[in-house]
Amino acid sequence: MNKKTTEAIAELERGVYAALETYSNVHRGSGHFSRVTTDLFEKAREVVLDYLGLSKRGYMVIFCSPGRAVKLKSLIDPKSYQSLSSQDIGLPLGIRAVVVKKRALPKGVPYETGGGSARLVSREWVIWAKPPGKFESGTPAIVNAIAFAKALLLIKQYGKDIFKNSEASSCPASEILHSDQLDQYSGKKLLDELRSTLIGRDICVPTAEGSTPFINLDNGASTPTFTPIWDAAWQAWRQSPEVQREIVGQVRSICAGYLGAPATGYDVIFTSNTTEAINLAAESLGRESNPETEPVVLNTILEHNSNELPWRFLPGGSMVRLMTDEEGFLDMNELERVLSAYNKLVEHGRKRIKLVTLSGASNVLGVCNNLSEISRITHAYGAQLAVDAAQLVAHRKVDMEKSGIDYLFFSAHKMFAPFGSGALVARKGLLNFSPEEMQQINDSGEENIIGITALGKAMVLLQRVGLDLICEEEEALTMHVINGLKKVPGISIYGMKDTDAPRFAQKGGVVAFDFKKIVSFKVAKNLALMGGIGVRYGCHCAHMLIKYLVKIPPKLEWIQGVIVTLFPHFELPGVVRVSLGIENRKEDIDKLIHVLEQIAPMSKKSPEKHPDPGLNGTSLLTMKEVKKQINGFVSERAALVYSKA
Repeated sequence: MNKKTTEAIAELERGVYAALETYSNVHRGSGHFSRVTTDLFEKAREVVLDYLGLSKRGYMVIFCSPGRAVKLKSLIDPKSYQSLSSQDIGLPLGIRAVVVKKRALPKGVPYETGGGSARLVSREWVIWAKPPGKFESGTPAIVNAIAFAKALLLIKQYGKDIFKNSEASSCPASEILHSDQLDQYSGKKLLDELRSTLIGRDICVPTAEGSTPFINLDNGASTPTFTPIWDAAWQAWRQSPEVQREIVGQVRSICAGYLGAPATGYDVIFTSNTTEAINLAAESLGRESNPETEPVVLNTILEHNSNELPWRFLPGGSMVRLMTDEEGFLDMNELERVLSAYNKLVEHGRKRIKLVTLSGASNVLGVCNNLSEISRITHAYGAQLAVDAAQLVAHRKVDMEKSGIDYLFFSAHKMFAPFGSGALVARKGLLNFSPEEMQQINDSGEENIIGITALGKAMVLLQRVGLDLICEEEEALTMHVINGLKKVPGISIYGMKDTDAPRFAQKGGVVAFDFKKIVSFKVAKNLALMGGIGVRYGCHCAHMLIKYLVKIPPKLEWIQGVIVTLFPHFELPGVVRVSLGIENRKEDIDKLIHVLEQIAPMSKKSPEKHPDPGLNGTSLLTMKEVKKQINGFVSERAALVYSKA
């Protein structure tokens, strides 16, 4: 390998690692890391436009998986777009940058729907997000897009074939996936050691009382990663195509074992995220044809938009939604009553419930409904069960075969592998795609070798730690969060509040709350400004559930729709969400509660000139001063990624 190639590869690795140090989800987070990642992701679009010599005024960059790019381009005049591929520059990232003339973007319902594609959702209507978000459903492959942009900058410097000239390494797939510097550990000891390898754990951020280590309590949106996972992903890129194909096969087997979905009974199809997986399943179901019946999908009020919108727009179908109690639990008797009315008593004419689809764990209330019991009832009435496991698989054991789950969807970026991969796991024989279509779907997902490797490595590590231990640790932290919040004046907690209740064992590490007199986005932003804490605020892509929880009546919902249409940047009422991951400790929660106690009096004071002492008795900077420092932090971190070291 020549010197230039070695330099380019080293610089790409350094830049991506720097992006991982401050990784969080984009756009809707309040913390410093979310702001940095959003800035890096949006700058990636600018890099693509600059590389092609196109104007930001006339063109828009949409980051897609290969499969999504094909769908998008089929809706656009070929003269109105250009496309760049990570594969063409020698990087196995599974990224397509489709650069479209703004006036040529498709109107109406997007080709794939879900999280991020909608600005506001009601039972009857949808207000779609502005492009590019409208066409990037679910969490995009954020890190991969940043890596792609960084690679384009290096190509301009070193030449277009610089990453094609790298020599393949030779390392067995099993070694990449199963060996690491923590080999000798398991269980609690491995968990402790793994936490010490968290990428970005030492990054300090500016706050009102000075520089402090960032605390990520936004794992429900996306998770950071650990050194062994990054090492495996980066190593996989350098392997020969033969080894990379072997990695894909081994990760497919790892997924099957992790999810209790044996290869004899289930197919594992790699996708870019949960949303793409659900859209594929919905497309498959929409192809079923029975002239004697009309398909109905049974959904719940709990659902994330990604597990609601694709089914809502099912061709020739309709949707029924089940309510829950205030803690988020389904009434099994009601589930059975509805299934019986449609499929046994035939009370709705030709309509038959074909599919029950629901979240394995709510992204707002954290509840984990009894999937085995839901499956038993569902199958007793001839329907199938699909589970959105995005918030489940990193936190609880899943056994698809024992629980009777027909379809399962999840994303790697919510299980400490944020490199743009996910999966659709389906019982064999259920998917209605031709062999040629199935090959195209597999090719799309499997191009992202880095993402698939990271997913497999994350599953290996989580299994070595033990899902039971993870559940136990997170349950203790969740109790600590709820009991701490109860002590803060003016806070309302949504969902389960009684930590001694028998059902608390079914509560995951997600807690939603708000202040009576402080809107949620101000609470979240002040957590960042005062304590360096990243959380999420708003409707959490679960608009109907949030409106149900905060008791927004239909008339006000309609008014919200008008306001959002006229003022797209208007902040909607919502709730603050704390979501835990394996990197979190009791000290993180103590800091959260302490800062919330400082925020509570702000309902009566101006936050710009808060006179109270800091958390350690020191004088607080004004919020204006802190915001200026944070802006500088964001700029410095972005420059660290895209500038040459």
